[in-house]
Amino acid sequence: MTVSPCRNNLFVNYKDLYQFLLSVQEKCIKNNGREIVSISQEIDLVDPLVVLEKLTQANEINFYFENRGKGEAIAAIDAVTKLQIDGTDRFTNAEDFIKFCLKNVINFGNTNLPFSGPHFFCYFSFFDKNSQADYPFPSATVFLPRWQIAVKNQRCILVINTIINTKTNIQRILQNISCKIEYLQSLEYYSPHIDYFPTNFNKQPVTNATHFKRSVSSVLEKIRSSHLTKIVLADALDVISSHQLNLFKSLNNLRQIHPNCYIFSTSNGKGQNFIGASPERLISIHQQQLITDALAGSAPRGKTPTEDATNADRLLNSEKERHEHLLVIDFITQRLTQLGLLPQVLLAPRLRKLSNIQHLWTPISAIVPTNVHPLKIIAQLHPTPAVAGAARDIACAEIRRYESFERGLYAAPLGWIDAEGNCEFIVGIRSALINGDRARLYAGAGIVAGSNPDKEFAEVQLKLQALLKALV
Repeated sequence: MTVSPCRNNLFVNYKDLYQFLLSVQEKCIKNNGREIVSISQEIDLVDPLVVLEKLTQANEINFYFENRGKGEAIAAIDAVTKLQIDGTDRFTNAEDFIKFCLKNVINFGNTNLPFSGPHFFCYFSFFDKNSQADYPFPSATVFLPRWQIAVKNQRCILVINTIINTKTNIQRILQNISCKIEYLQSLEYYSPHIDYFPTNFNKQPVTNATHFKRSVSSVLEKIRSSHLTKIVLADALDVISSHQLNLFKSLNNLRQIHPNCYIFSTSNGKGQNFIGASPERLISIHQQQLITDALAGSAPRGKTPTEDATNADRLLNSEKERHEHLLVIDFITQRLTQLGLLPQVLLAPRLRKLSNIQHLWTPISAIVPTNVHPLKIIAQLHPTPAVAGAARDIACAEIRRYESFERGLYAAPLGWIDAEGNCEFIVGIRSALINGDRARLYAGAGIVAGSNPDKEFAEVQLKLQALLKALV
């Protein structure tokens, strides 16, 4: 067997791996079945975003996730197995799919490393069925990637998932792994500067200012006269550029401009990508400890430290903003309690300061019993009043009436789940759908009693500008 490792002692002993894969194949021959082998190994530090750029093929789905504040980045490329569905049972079906796949996974290598072992990457749309027939993403996608590269606190972990069956050429798999690792270790880290593109682009609002403000006024009427206390109205902006939008430069820009947000990107394998910089975590679970964010109520950042402090003070003391924030806290705690969890809430909201906007923020924590799958929690929480409204079902029906465009993945859950039930999911806000030289940017504002149509429109424009800056 001639497989030359690209560097001394860099990878697992190829002889051991060869023997291991042979034994897996023997099992497959005996049972006439197939197994998924998940190989985990630490490698020299590379930038997952560079890996995404270099390894991604146009016809493969992929996923990218980065949180600079936590020292984490992860790229998942190509699918060994995937599920794409629509419908009201999408979270349950996704959970069943993950559990079924895990029954057939055999691990090799060091599974005590951060981000080692099989991770399933998931993205869902806002509604359980898209009303726009040609929207480029289904309402649920779950996949186990062929290649996964993650960085956590300056350590780099490669996970390779591969299917072994009775006919698999193991020699070829080893050759492929060896070449891929050699290639990965030759990649340079990205330079940290922001790329400014030639600014030839046209902007086209999807809903005009008058229409949006009129919608806000109409919603305020409904809030005064019915069971609604809040509706989140989104707006969209279409951008047409004079050249193809560069996904990797855009993501690099986003991570420079928004170091304290979650930078994300998903691809449908047909040329469209959904990307963004979200400040909002839906849930993260680590060793059964759940944390979720109540994030609602906003104010602009100030141009000077004094102005910034005044805006922050006004936000913390605004009855309208605190009411909007409380709706989200109450909803999350009720939903977690219904699942048998005991949520712990900090008494007073904090401030979450981003580059051009600040939010009221309350982290909520709970211990998750082993029998509660992360997707059960997501099914309960999505969509929260922070992105839909309250009462939720009425608000969602109203959103469909007021918004003339498909939300799709906007304001919906995106993230990963591992074999132990650890996970990280965010809400896909401050986001854009990219298709060649075109992008549709999305942002929203929560309308409650006391909202002002002009101010709500200004808030949405502020959020759209932050995204536009990174794209063009």
